[in-house]
Amino acid sequence: MGSETRQGERRAVDAGSDGGKAPKLGILAGGGALPRRLIAAARAQGRAVFVIAFHGQTEAATAEAAPSFWTHLGNAGEALERLRREEVEELVLAGPIRRPSLLKLRLDARAARFVAQIGRRAFGDDGLLGAVVKTLEEDEGFRVIGVQEILGDLLMSAGLYGRHRPDAQAEADIARGLDIVRALGRLDVGQAAVIQQGLVLGVEAIEGTDALLRRAGELRRDGPGGVLVKIAKPGQETRVDLPTVGLTTVEGVRSAGLRGLAIQAGATLVVDRREVISACDEAGLFLIGLDLDREPRRG
Repeated sequence: MGSETRQGERRAVDAGSDGGKAPKLGILAGGGALPRRLIAAARAQGRAVFVIAFHGQTEAATAEAAPSFWTHLGNAGEALERLRREEVEELVLAGPIRRPSLLKLRLDARAARFVAQIGRRAFGDDGLLGAVVKTLEEDEGFRVIGVQEILGDLLMSAGLYGRHRPDAQAEADIARGLDIVRALGRLDVGQAAVIQQGLVLGVEAIEGTDALLRRAGELRRDGPGGVLVKIAKPGQETRVDLPTVGLTTVEGVRSAGLRGLAIQAGATLVVDRREVISACDEAGLFLIGLDLDREPRRG
């Protein structure tokens, strides 16, 4: 059984003039700071919160920030049982999860049935996540919501941010990157690519953006550095796995010798936006939110 961490559980307060209470929120917490941002924002909205923390995935600070229950990824039975015992009604998936193979998950009986249900519905990465959402809602009775429903201010807006702007070569690389990532998205492969002087240094697959940036840094060519382009997949399930960037992404872009980031406006979460813009300024990087429905604004 998982161990528990409890620190000052707060009960939900009236959510509106009708005197009703906001539904209790369950957070399936991956890594990084995003789950903690959700905890703070939900409480500010008068919502009680309960966290499912996963060994080897969730940061200890997240579990310490709210009433929580530690478990393993393969122990779906006890996680779902605990969520029901805590009277959780809505679920949000937040933070990256490193996905081990099924052989390493050590599935319990409930998890095995859960995976079987998902397997009948899933194909590809986005298909898998969409099937997880559908199974949690249709078979388990929870309502799954997106991070942006609580932290809407994290969504990137269109425009140029900070002091630096892309030159003609960088703009050409952005356009090339959009073509590549759109093709990847149609195949449900990944959300990002690194382009330098028209050359594709790398595309994102299951390894994630941080690993992509490390590989791209090793393949960097002489001359002007490349760009990271990151957008949502066509038809993506927007309640889970929206493209996300933060300070770690900025450091990865800098270390890879790139010149900037181009990310999709309205569909990308930027964690700690002010700090991200400041870090880009200090590193000499441009940061641009792309409005894919029209020509990107250039400030």
